[in-house]
Amino acid sequence: MADLNERDLGVDDVQQVASPKQEPGPNFLTQVLRVVVSLVVPVVALGLLYWAGTVVLDEDANRLLVVFVALIIGVLGVFALYFAMDWIVSRLPERYQTYVQPFVFVGPALVVLSVFLVYPTIVTFKLSFQDRHGEGFVGLDNYIDVFTDPGTLEALRNSFLWVIIVPALAVGIGLTFAVLSDKLGSKAEAFSKSFIFMPMAISFVGASIVWRFIYNFRPEGFGEQIGLLNGIWTGIGNEPVAWLLQEPFNNFYLMVILVWLQVGFAMVILSAGIKGVPEEIIEAGRIDGANEFQVFWRIIIPSISSTLVVVLTTVVITVWKVFDIVFVMTSGEFGTSVVAERMVTEFFTFGNDGKGAALAVVLLVAIVPLMFLNVRRFQAQEAQR
Repeated sequence: MADLNERDLGVDDVQQVASPKQEPGPNFLTQVLRVVVSLVVPVVALGLLYWAGTVVLDEDANRLLVVFVALIIGVLGVFALYFAMDWIVSRLPERYQTYVQPFVFVGPALVVLSVFLVYPTIVTFKLSFQDRHGEGFVGLDNYIDVFTDPGTLEALRNSFLWVIIVPALAVGIGLTFAVLSDKLGSKAEAFSKSFIFMPMAISFVGASIVWRFIYNFRPEGFGEQIGLLNGIWTGIGNEPVAWLLQEPFNNFYLMVILVWLQVGFAMVILSAGIKGVPEEIIEAGRIDGANEFQVFWRIIIPSISSTLVVVLTTVVITVWKVFDIVFVMTSGEFGTSVVAERMVTEFFTFGNDGKGAALAVVLLVAIVPLMFLNVRRFQAQEAQR
């Protein structure tokens, strides 16, 4: 092919070669198409579920048939729906495909998040300024009540104790196990990590029931002690103890349950971070005369600091939302109430929607900065890659 030069081309042709034509950005029609494909999937999916629930199945339908239809529609139906939408969008002009096709998959998720997350948040915020029946406007009365009522102040105090103690213990113990397990052989490491991580497979309610048997108490004359702790305690000649009635120590007994559940999570994540520390840096530190303690604190900990922050903030968010453990173990009585448990109690036991919503907003305000910190740390890590 003959070489092109300015003598072979006109002035306009030279300008086109020097600066290729830019693709047009998304226009109004593109934005409309994005909205349409984002709405089609959730609307059609909800329509299919409604049709399956009211037309295909009735009250006397066989339970096995119900499960089968749910699997067909919930898995194959949604898959077919996404496939069909992708096929339709691929038939659009090429300049629209680039901007519209991602929204076939991302758009429905954004719609569902908006409907089930953003909208309830706005409604809850509005409800927090209304009376107990969610009707009349009361201004800041609910928030004043939250920060002056002895019951909610106790819940706030306990929640702050949980937020300080549980993440520190869970991450500290998890880090210890991560370091120790990495010193073992591959088989022993896999076994030990599986054993420590096992409580993560149990729900909070299930874990609470397990620990109820550990803390179980029977007064003298009401049969043998079936609680593990009281079995040991009375076995060495002591009187049985009502562990969950001992204020304020009963709060710490409940915290043990969440620490037990979260240690495995912290261990696995931190172990992965430790394995990612370059061996050359550790060897260089040892050559320079650092002992194992100095290698750990001055090389390994700074290298996994971002992982530590992520694990710590994740556990803190989990602690702020804890409800199941307190509800199952003590129902928030005997000085063990926390904010999330108090919120549910105000909503469903006392029927005070306004105060319950105010407590929900307090939880949101406490959690959002931590989520923001996690996002910023993630963005900083991505920028360094």
